[in-house]
Amino acid sequence: MKSIKIFSLALCAAALSGILSPAQAQAPQDSVQYTKPSWYFGVAGGANFNFYRGTTQELNAGRIVPKAFHDGSGVGLFVAPLIEYRPANSQWGVMLQGGYDNRSGAWDRVTTPCNRPADLSTNLSYWTVEPSLRFAPFKKNFYLYAGPRFAFLKDYAYTYQMGVNSTVVGQLAVPEENGHLTAMRSSLISMQVGAGLDIPLSSQSHQTQWVLAPFVSFQPYFGQDPRTIESLNITTLRVGAALKLGRGHRIVKPVEAVVLVPVVAALPDITFVVNSPKNVAVKSSVNEIYPLRNYVFFDLGSSEIPSRYVLLKKNEVANFKEDDLVMNTPENGSGRSDRQMVVYYNVLNILGNRMSQDPTSTVLLVGSSLDGDQDGLAMAGSVKSYLVTVFEIAPERITIQGRFRPVLAAGGKNSSKEVVLVNEGDRRVSIESNSPTLLKEFQSEQTIGLVAPMNSYVTFSVGKNYADLQSWSLILTDDEGLVQNFGPYTQESVSLSSNALLGERAKGNFKVRLVATTKSGVVIEKKTNMHVTQWMSSNSTDGNRFSIIYGFNKSEALPMYRKYLLEVVVPKIPVNGTVVIQGYTDVIGDEAYNQKLSLARANNVQSILEEGLKNAGRTDVTFLVNGFGEDAKTAQFKNKYPEERFYNRTVIVDLEQK
Repeated sequence: MKSIKIFSLALCAAALSGILSPAQAQAPQDSVQYTKPSWYFGVAGGANFNFYRGTTQELNAGRIVPKAFHDGSGVGLFVAPLIEYRPANSQWGVMLQGGYDNRSGAWDRVTTPCNRPADLSTNLSYWTVEPSLRFAPFKKNFYLYAGPRFAFLKDYAYTYQMGVNSTVVGQLAVPEENGHLTAMRSSLISMQVGAGLDIPLSSQSHQTQWVLAPFVSFQPYFGQDPRTIESLNITTLRVGAALKLGRGHRIVKPVEAVVLVPVVAALPDITFVVNSPKNVAVKSSVNEIYPLRNYVFFDLGSSEIPSRYVLLKKNEVANFKEDDLVMNTPENGSGRSDRQMVVYYNVLNILGNRMSQDPTSTVLLVGSSLDGDQDGLAMAGSVKSYLVTVFEIAPERITIQGRFRPVLAAGGKNSSKEVVLVNEGDRRVSIESNSPTLLKEFQSEQTIGLVAPMNSYVTFSVGKNYADLQSWSLILTDDEGLVQNFGPYTQESVSLSSNALLGERAKGNFKVRLVATTKSGVVIEKKTNMHVTQWMSSNSTDGNRFSIIYGFNKSEALPMYRKYLLEVVVPKIPVNGTVVIQGYTDVIGDEAYNQKLSLARANNVQSILEEGLKNAGRTDVTFLVNGFGEDAKTAQFKNKYPEERFYNRTVIVDLEQK
């Protein structure tokens, strides 16, 4: 009767799975879609229905009960974290779960020779590891699985109770006996086979997708003889469910045909022009000059200098040279950010080296923290301790202060994600000094390959009536059918590098579609074809690259950088040369706003340089100006750490010979 009940429960679970399977969340047809995940993580739980067979009479050394027990059953808890890997287009996969596995049960009551009833139960349990091979025979949500089971003994307590012979008057009950079974195997190797059904709880319009998976598994008695004596064996039927989650990848779909909305009013005259230059092999080389960011950023909750900063040992100071900092970084244009960050993460070593060479110089270290001025003072103290201990700078040359917020603060104390990023940038130690040599820009003495010049970029323009448009986007399809989307844009033209379009390919043909939306909501579509050639370098010319940093959400250069542009950069502009100016922002804020902010920064630099050239009586210089905003494809730095976001608030100036 008990077996029939268990079988019925398992059958109900399977039936419930079948009922739930059609209830999958449906994704809207026009929503962003993601692939089904290949990796899943979660937790499984259920009930073990355990069936005891064999003989059990000797409980432990010296304790043999009067009558042997043979059959029994019980229910125990199973719970385990799980990992699952199954490629979305494959029928095969693997599963791994490991956790708590209870095999407790009670034997059927027996009657002793003296006609007294006897009961025996055990709380037998294991730590289990269960790898399995997964197979979906119909490439659907139903799957089968099988694999070994490795069990490690956790609990083997028992309870024995002898009752009273009802025919004997006045017989006393025997106290309940508790103990531990002996001759137990410390580990078991058995097997299991099972079936399950994945019921999606999230549609494919969500990147994180949840799955509920009811399952049933059968674990036969092979290998499940827990004792080295007698003949006890256990067969288990497990019924339960797993809750799993995974992350899919965004599906890039071919853009559907744009439906043109008929309107009575005249449409703006959009002149769609694509200029894809014939890129020839020209090598531009440049001496790079980096601004030295005078901040050290600290991790939340710590006043210790973060490990990403390069910290020397005392015996390494004598061999430290600024000129060696960029020697081992990539010698290509895209490696500029790597080279600049190598310099930045040595800021304390550069400062210590320069203070050692100028014994009259002094610095003020101002620590700022939203946790209070004492926390800021502790951060400043960590920097001072490093300079004093490692570089042997006299303590009286270094003054420290603590503040609640920096003088040039940008943050606010609330829980929004972007304000949190800004607040991370305000948790820092500022290095201040009146000694001009301590914080001067870092100049590389080696020649580094320049990034592709602006005249090698592909330019897309919608003409001077762009003000009539709400926005416009580009849809590019290459020879292999790969679709790339760029935009939306609000300016008249945009330039994209050949590397952004081609990747590693040398050349390619593209079908170009312009999709523009007027301010009245009318959609306009235009098409053309283009051929793109990758810009490459071979010959050698000379140039210089400078970069300046802007304040948070600012498009006016700081006085120190204005002076730098007028007094250092302007005199180095070649006669009849070209000045390429590229503006950038970090990822904080709206994308469209950041694009305008980056262009405003680039225009600000152009106006300062033009002012300097006018004062020098020069009109021979050509300017190429662009703003790239926060675009991840063109961003100079990552945005993980506050120092990277600070460096992304930049304008890069390249001086090229004509």
